[in-house]
Amino acid sequence: MKVLQRVIQAQRTSDGAGVTLYRSLGQSQFARLDPFLMLDEFGSDRPDEYIAGFPAHPHRGFQTVTYMLEGHMLHEDHLGNKGHLRSGDVQWMNAGRGIIHSEMPQQERGLMRGFQLWVNLPAREKMGPAAYQDIPAAAIPSYVGTDGVVVKAVAGLFERDGERIEGPVRGVSTSPLFFDVHLPADGRLQQSVPAAHNSFIYVYEGSLVAAQGTSLTQGLGAKQGGVFGPGGDTLILQAGPAGCRCLLLSAQPIGEPIAQYGPFVMNTREEIEQAVRDYQSGRLTA
Repeated sequence: MKVLQRVIQAQRTSDGAGVTLYRSLGQSQFARLDPFLMLDEFGSDRPDEYIAGFPAHPHRGFQTVTYMLEGHMLHEDHLGNKGHLRSGDVQWMNAGRGIIHSEMPQQERGLMRGFQLWVNLPAREKMGPAAYQDIPAAAIPSYVGTDGVVVKAVAGLFERDGERIEGPVRGVSTSPLFFDVHLPADGRLQQSVPAAHNSFIYVYEGSLVAAQGTSLTQGLGAKQGGVFGPGGDTLILQAGPAGCRCLLLSAQPIGEPIAQYGPFVMNTREEIEQAVRDYQSGRLTA
């Protein structure tokens, strides 16, 4: 069984043109979990906290995953691609050698809520071609248990009570699991994960408790993340009295050095300097 190693409290911050969000992974270089670089939760019903969005900006060397719980966001890139993300939709974007894109709210009021996850790429893939995978909510399979447990599988295989569902995101070299888990009051989930994987739980509603026989050595509340390193092949989670909604993330670590400068994630400082030069000269996406 995997055992909790540390807790990360999400910190309120802003990004883009002033979007309010809570950052757990990625607060600093010491708050990463290979291959996960950053996890942001954004959520507000105040337009001034999200309406300015994320105007055109570059990326190189990693993947971004955007998962919308509520709202409508438009993604556009320098190639003219467009992705309309609405409630429950996912976009898994491979920045590769370079992409310039924007993420702009398409609503003037109401609730905008979701997550963005950054996943590192191994060195051999960092300079590959950019690509999108836009996934509508209807294409994301769900497990619904008789005990009230609900799991939406974005990536990876989920099995329980003889039922198998597999997320539509496939072919990623780090073999990620990305599940949105809903547990009822005092509900319990046992999930198999490869022993070599690093795993992360992020609670966005309710709580998980440190009950006997679970993976938690201390409870996790809303806007807290739990880090689980390699070793053990099972995560056992139990919700508190108000239930729990959380993201379960797990993947094979890459084990390579990381050099990051804002939206560029490479392996060396020299590669970062080259990325900056390429962007300034218009060659980032060439």
